[in-house]
Amino acid sequence: MKYLDIFLREEDRMLQEQVRKFVDAEIMPVRQQLDDDEDHVIVHKILQGLFDMGLMLRYFPAEYGGCSDQSTFVSSSIMLEEIARGDSGIAVAFSCVGWAFQPAVLARNRTILERFVPLFTGKEVRLACFNMTEPGGAHGGGGCDIENPTLHGRTIRTIARLEGDEWVINGQKLWATNSGVSDLYCTVCTTDPNAGEKGIALIYIPHPTPGMTFGKFERKAGMNADRNCATYLVDVRVPREYRASEEGKDAELFHLNLVTGRLGGAAMAVGNAQGAFERVLEYTGERIVAGRPIRQHSIAAGMLADMAMAIETARMYYLAAAYMMDNSRRYGGLRSNFILSRVSLAKVYAAEVAVMVTNKAMELMGSYGYVRDYDVEKYWRDCKIIQLWEGGAQLGRFDICRGYYDCQL
Repeated sequence: MKYLDIFLREEDRMLQEQVRKFVDAEIMPVRQQLDDDEDHVIVHKILQGLFDMGLMLRYFPAEYGGCSDQSTFVSSSIMLEEIARGDSGIAVAFSCVGWAFQPAVLARNRTILERFVPLFTGKEVRLACFNMTEPGGAHGGGGCDIENPTLHGRTIRTIARLEGDEWVINGQKLWATNSGVSDLYCTVCTTDPNAGEKGIALIYIPHPTPGMTFGKFERKAGMNADRNCATYLVDVRVPREYRASEEGKDAELFHLNLVTGRLGGAAMAVGNAQGAFERVLEYTGERIVAGRPIRQHSIAAGMLADMAMAIETARMYYLAAAYMMDNSRRYGGLRSNFILSRVSLAKVYAAEVAVMVTNKAMELMGSYGYVRDYDVEKYWRDCKIIQLWEGGAQLGRFDICRGYYDCQL
């Protein structure tokens, strides 16, 4: 891929090429097998390969064996795009390690970092989970409400109560990436639902911990390299210092995780669309209809052009949003409504592009697009969830509006 110099450093270009080569060599030959890899033998091997390249070290500070000083929002985004071009389930499982640790890293929580980072920077790949979404119900608690900034955490129903030097946690979580297979869970709790943002607490729970159990893995249409299951928390006890930061600060860290999650979703959606586009471009160049390759027919060329325009504009915009985050002081800070608006715009648009591109790719390939052997149907199944997660396209649109006026929806 070619990127504008304004966005990428030379080391970013090298990273992008390195990851692309890995994806072509290690993911593309086996991506058809990932949906049937129930024990995640292939998935684990791929994640281990990404780990062996040192890519996961980019999530941790140098003083703990990582190399986060080399990472920017731009570089992290292009890395996720390339991994998602191979498989977006792999991309989300990989990236959620950084997502789970981000609050502790930004809070400089030495207890969490000293105790757990060595486990994640050893020789074996480990997974972490950001446990946020909850079941819906008559009294709220749905994930979209938890993520809505105008509700200020009042719908969180996972309660953390301080008893002496321990947090006692009770509640239930759903849908989190890497749930049931992680070594560490950053769990979104509240000390008091009536306290609003002051009640929000991000508390780390290692596995195993008594009282934390899991339901069965969800059976999904796609994204099967990403494990999701219910997490049940019954009188779970962890040390007081396992909270990411303190009252008020945890809410800021939580909202920043939502912002970075939107950016990551945008990059993964573009990677998914790019992978489908490359496959259909190859197919329509080889498949002969009425004496000519499909892509030499005007109607097909027009569809391919629409796909290319959408992918390129989605990529340029997520890179622009990542650049704004890397230079956030110019744009009101990482927690500003302006930044929230721009990353939400990037994610909502990129997800809709991915859905459109995979749909058109299947149309161009006809029945072959619907067959597992030809890749596109997997991109088609995988990309839909990106449109749905982190509040979906509807909350995303509300958050876009927050950058333009005082939207209280």
